[in-house]
Amino acid sequence: MRPMSGSASPRGIAAIVGVGPRLGRSVARKFAHEGYSVAILARDLGKRAFLLSSSRPCASPSASSLAAGKLSWLADEIAREAKAQVFAIRIDCADPKSVREAFEGVLSLGSVEVLAYTACEGPHATCQPTRFTDVAVESFVRSLAESAVGAFHCAQQVIPGMLERGRGTIIFTGSSASIRGFAGYCELSCGKFALRGLAQCLAREFQSSGIHIAHVIIDGVVGAPRIHGSSKGEQETASLDPDAVARTYWHIHVQEKGAWTQEMDLRA
Repeated sequence: MRPMSGSASPRGIAAIVGVGPRLGRSVARKFAHEGYSVAILARDLGKRAFLLSSSRPCASPSASSLAAGKLSWLADEIAREAKAQVFAIRIDCADPKSVREAFEGVLSLGSVEVLAYTACEGPHATCQPTRFTDVAVESFVRSLAESAVGAFHCAQQVIPGMLERGRGTIIFTGSSASIRGFAGYCELSCGKFALRGLAQCLAREFQSSGIHIAHVIIDGVVGAPRIHGSSKGEQETASLDPDAVARTYWHIHVQEKGAWTQEMDLRA
C-alpha cells in the first residue's frame, strides 16, 4: 500500500477495485474531486483497450509485471490533480487472501462509504472467441473468480461497516455479457451472469438497511476521456466516454433513497 499526498477526508473512503487506465481511473478521479479519500486497487495497469460490447464480450488479459509502478503513478497523478488522499493498493481479485489483505489496508484508513467493483471490466478489441472444448478449466475458474467471487469477497469486507453506519454504496460493473451468452465467450458470460445475480441478491437484502447496491451494464467500448472542443473521429464517438460513465456512478451514489437505481445500461 502506498499513500499519496493529502489529508484523509471526513467523507470517508471510496474504494475502486480493478482500476485500469480508462473507466477505473475516471471513477477514482471523480470521487477524489468530490472530496473523498480514494483507494485504488488493481493487479496491474497494463495497456489494454476495454471492450464490453455485444460483438466481442471476452475475458480479461493476464497481469503486467509493471503493476506496482503504474498503480503508484496513477495514484500520484489523481492525488495531485484533485488535492486528495489517494492510496495505491495491489489486489488479485481471484485470490481471497489477497482481497482480505488488501481490504485490511483499506479499512485501516477509515470507513468505506463507496465500493466500485470494475475488475474484469473488459479486454482488448482483438480478443478472439475460444471454442468451448478448448477452454481450460483453470481459465474458466479464474474468470469466475475475477468477475464474481472477487466481488463477493470485496462486498463482504465493506458491508458490515456500512450496516453499522446505516449507509453506503456498492456499484458492480457488468457488460452486455451479463444478460446475454455469446458463443466462444463462456468464461466471461458465466462470470458476469453470476455478478449480476450477486448484485440483485445484495440489493434486495440490504436496501432496507440504507445500502444502495447497483449493477451497471457497460454495453460498448470504453474509450479515452473526451477532450472538449476537439474533433471526434468515428471510432471515438462510437465508444463510451469514461468520464461520463464516472459521472453516472456518482449520480447513483447521490441518488435520493426514494428513487434508487438497481440496474442501468449505458452505451455510446
